[in-house]
Amino acid sequence: MRGPVYRKMAAPSGKGFPDFQRLKILAKDELTSLLDDLPGKKDLVIDGDLMKPLDRIASISLLKQRGVEKIYKFDSTLKAMHGCEQRIYLVRPRMTTMKAIADHINSDLNINFKRKYNIIFVPRKLHTCLSVLEYEGVIGHVTLSEFQLDFLPLDKDILSLELPEFFKTFYLENDQTWIHTVAKSLVRIQALTGEIGHVHCIGKGAKMTNDLMNFLMKRSSSDQDFSRHEIGTLILIDRDVDYVTPLCSQLTYEGLLDETFGIKCGAIEFGPEVTGKQQSAKLLLNSDDVIFEDVRNRHFSHVLGYLSSKAKLLQQDFDKRHGLKSVGDMKDFVANELRRLKEQKSVLANHIGACEQILGKKTKGGFEDYLQTEHSLLESSSVRDNITYIEELIYKQDNMLKTLKLMCLLSLTQNGIPSSTYKTLKTHYLQSHGFEQLITFSNLKLLGILTEQETGSQAATPLNKVTSGMAAITRRSTFQSLCKKLSLIPKSDDIDLKNPTDMSYVFSGAYTPLSCKLVEQILTRGSFAGMEEITKYLPGGVHSENHVKASKDSSTTSKDRSGKSARQDRPVSKVVLVYFLGGCTYSEITALRFLGKLKGYIFIIATTAIINSSTMLESVMERPPI
Repeated sequence: MRGPVYRKMAAPSGKGFPDFQRLKILAKDELTSLLDDLPGKKDLVIDGDLMKPLDRIASISLLKQRGVEKIYKFDSTLKAMHGCEQRIYLVRPRMTTMKAIADHINSDLNINFKRKYNIIFVPRKLHTCLSVLEYEGVIGHVTLSEFQLDFLPLDKDILSLELPEFFKTFYLENDQTWIHTVAKSLVRIQALTGEIGHVHCIGKGAKMTNDLMNFLMKRSSSDQDFSRHEIGTLILIDRDVDYVTPLCSQLTYEGLLDETFGIKCGAIEFGPEVTGKQQSAKLLLNSDDVIFEDVRNRHFSHVLGYLSSKAKLLQQDFDKRHGLKSVGDMKDFVANELRRLKEQKSVLANHIGACEQILGKKTKGGFEDYLQTEHSLLESSSVRDNITYIEELIYKQDNMLKTLKLMCLLSLTQNGIPSSTYKTLKTHYLQSHGFEQLITFSNLKLLGILTEQETGSQAATPLNKVTSGMAAITRRSTFQSLCKKLSLIPKSDDIDLKNPTDMSYVFSGAYTPLSCKLVEQILTRGSFAGMEEITKYLPGGVHSENHVKASKDSSTTSKDRSGKSARQDRPVSKVVLVYFLGGCTYSEITALRFLGKLKGYIFIIATTAIINSSTMLESVMERPPI
């Protein structure tokens, strides 16, 4: 890592959001330096899942200036004799990728074609990868380096590793490789913003990350300044603490855009059905787009009307040109206003077109019935009717993901599905969608997302790997207990979706995201003290530690879960970094933004990737739907 580079960066002087765009500058400088270290013409072969992140930090023109002739998406079938005599692979450290690269090299060697090969590992090289190259006999033909790309700032308050594979590798395969990347990303953040004052961990992965972060921080150069605490609090949350929230249908505009069109690396592509033209439109979705910023966090039911009113106002601005009396006024309008108005009109038309497409899809396929069933499952009411509805979806061979989501919600909210019902649903699902989905059921069982109720004294627990000493299933499930203790299900049906007063508005007032409610509780209490009746239901345990000196009037003493005394201090800053391990949804991001406005906090949401119900399930499915 080219550590000395970032220590020269100054901290932002203003209040509010830290300047995370500096991370993009650091990444661009590091990539540029790596390419400069390999002089001459070269071809750049990029891992498919690195194409969009790289596009956010380096332009094509920048790469061309560094001698890059052509850019290829990584493909195991790249032909010999193809391209320059120097080839650079920019890839994730995967064994399958190394085998494919070795095949490329051996293919060239077999026909005596000489080429220089360079592998840049993102974010670091692994011993297993080197072993593959050595076994294939090509280790002596390649030079190896690292590009420590970690956080990519997608917006002023969103940081993503763009590492969707973390969820499967860590929670399903128990592979801890990427924990180092998560911990290193936090070290880099603190090199820029100062040491984080308070750290709270929820879950096994969160604690592992914190421990490794502390170890790496101690190994950091002694001349780094960690006396500042620009970020007051870090809350690390494992995804397996809350599987329910990502399985719920998103109902905010930003969430629906992701579920309907797919937001990739903070960008979206609208096809002709949205643009009304033959060509597609690509948009960066961030706070720089003032129209999107106005509607992104709104409940969808109040988006189209708002955009329509904006369109009328925009047209009035256009019409003002007819009232201009002098040539000078007209020139001024054309020079200063016309281009801006045309750009806004184009963006507004795209968002209105997107809303119409979303509305069209939601009014088809029985979405209202589906949503009603989903909310009923969250309330744990009309369970028999909900099971009947799921059975009907299976018999109709409805969308396999749609049906699977409801089965997972049924399991999570009921501490597993009763044995006879589970076997019936499973059998019918396999008959409808293929018996290869047996692997999907096995994976979901290992994750604790879709389980069969056990008949013995120790019953299956829905939130995955809950403390082994818990009592057998009682009448109230774990999820129901958490709902009651944290008031996750609002008592009032009268939720103002236009001017909300509660985070539950992101799900039409039916449910408050568990993950976000836990964040609220931690910030309100300052620690996990007094939360024992809640934390006992959370997998992986909880942990807190402070990295700032306590003042006499701002510290309290409490006990952690082990019973040890723990000094708790008030946050040194209202900036809170919430880091989701295993992915987070736009609904959670929106809920935290709302909580920040309500409580006066500035939330930065960091995540291994932004997910939704479909992408989370698809990552562990056998032959996911196309």
